[in-house]
Amino acid sequence: MTGDLLFGVALFHSVAGGGSFIVFPTMLFGGIGAVAANATTAVALWPAGLGSLGGYREHFPKDRRAFAVLAATSAIGGGLGAKLLLSTSDGTFSRILPFLMLAAALVFTAGPHLTRRGVAIRLPPLLGVAFQLAIATYGGYFGGGMGIMMLATFTLMGMTHLHEMNALKVICGLLINGVALVTFLLAGKVVYLAALPVALGAVAGGFAGASTARRIDPKRVRRFVLLVAWSLTAWFFCRAR
Repeated sequence: MTGDLLFGVALFHSVAGGGSFIVFPTMLFGGIGAVAANATTAVALWPAGLGSLGGYREHFPKDRRAFAVLAATSAIGGGLGAKLLLSTSDGTFSRILPFLMLAAALVFTAGPHLTRRGVAIRLPPLLGVAFQLAIATYGGYFGGGMGIMMLATFTLMGMTHLHEMNALKVICGLLINGVALVTFLLAGKVVYLAALPVALGAVAGGFAGASTARRIDPKRVRRFVLLVAWSLTAWFFCRAR
């Protein structure tokens, strides 16, 4: 597994999204253990979220109380998920992995429908917080499709301003992965030689992403990510047999 390959994969993630579907399996194929590969992916891709903050600085949520509750919930859930991952052996995680990939692929596929406007269901605030805690715990443990899950939950909670929802998603995602990042680093589960090129690619992609993304047909990018996600999901199920 070369640094150039990981750098390129991370660059694609920053421009097109869906990077966890590609970065994590790349590390697995490179011989990194399942738990360490997942932890290293989370740590390495975290800087990409920082680049998104600037673009949403004018759209931070105006409801400070709701923001504080969801932010705290995200941090708590991220820590719980990270601790859960660290208590999982490589063998157990490898057996769970196909189902995690399947869940992430389903969420990514159904994303446009999950985040559509005008939904009839309206979650009570407490239930919305419970949903966010579950999503954050999942995010700290694995994280594929986490962003779409959060947008769907915010929609069901009655939020309607798309930019504010995206800003809240970015902040909560940074908190979830940030707490998980510290937990993984302290536990010594991060493979730095793999994390560094991915982090550099994610940062470089953050700067180049806006201009590059405008020249790429988003439908084609989405179809490519879906093809990779479903192909890898099928491969992991076949390998687990």
